[in-house]
Amino acid sequence: MRPPSPSIPEKEFLFSALKQGLRLDGREFLEMRPIALNFGPELGWVECSLGKTRVLTQVEAKMVKPPPERPIEGFITIHCEISPMASSEFELGRPSEEEVTITRMLDKIIRRSDVIDKESLCIMAGQRVWHLRLNIHCLSDSGNLLDCACLAGIVALKHFRRADVEVIGEEVTVHPPASRAPIPLSLHHNPYCFTFAFFADTSINPVLDANLLEQRLNGGLISIALNAQRELCVVQKSGGVPLEPADVLKIVNIAVQKAKDVDTLVESRLREDWEGRKVEVR
Repeated sequence: MRPPSPSIPEKEFLFSALKQGLRLDGREFLEMRPIALNFGPELGWVECSLGKTRVLTQVEAKMVKPPPERPIEGFITIHCEISPMASSEFELGRPSEEEVTITRMLDKIIRRSDVIDKESLCIMAGQRVWHLRLNIHCLSDSGNLLDCACLAGIVALKHFRRADVEVIGEEVTVHPPASRAPIPLSLHHNPYCFTFAFFADTSINPVLDANLLEQRLNGGLISIALNAQRELCVVQKSGGVPLEPADVLKIVNIAVQKAKDVDTLVESRLREDWEGRKVEVR
């Protein structure tokens, strides 16, 4: 069951506010909602909140035999699920269009841009490699699930540690965390996604990190995925509002600074969590 479309008074009120340079939640047009990162007891378990939009991610690893064409590379698969508790728009067991869109976009951002060094996941060439599975559960949809899911996925991969293994001859020994410290994944870079919403009325400036009402009434979206080193990974546009090249470049420059800010926050939270775990071990 799809939720009812915004009423005419809601539409008029939103567009009237935006034309006056105001957003209904008090943010600036290019201001993101507060980011909250919470870590679970297991490494690779992360809950990310972007305002009231909330996503839970978990990374799992298991040993598998690699395909013959790539005998020295591990691999990663991404599974996204939007819970019915996130919104009445989603149904259990029936993949929605948004689930498919998020999964495909994350596949481009994380897997195709080589975030993970696949060769570092090799245990025995042609015999054993690590298969990583990134599970993304969207728990609450208050707009912009894509950016929240991407951030949660990247942080989960940075937070995750795989078991240390030892190879002697043809025998592979997996050491539990109690005997040997688990090993972090080898990541090439940390891309983050930023989605800007445009409106059919071109007198209204684009907004970053649209809330649910802004998302439902937008005339087009453009998602920019890039890292803090200014390396562009993915640009995806949906919707009918045309954009000039200069407008796209302006958006990319804004996203560059946002990526630096988010990267600083992520590194700070990861350090805090790691220090807390050291204290618990002592």
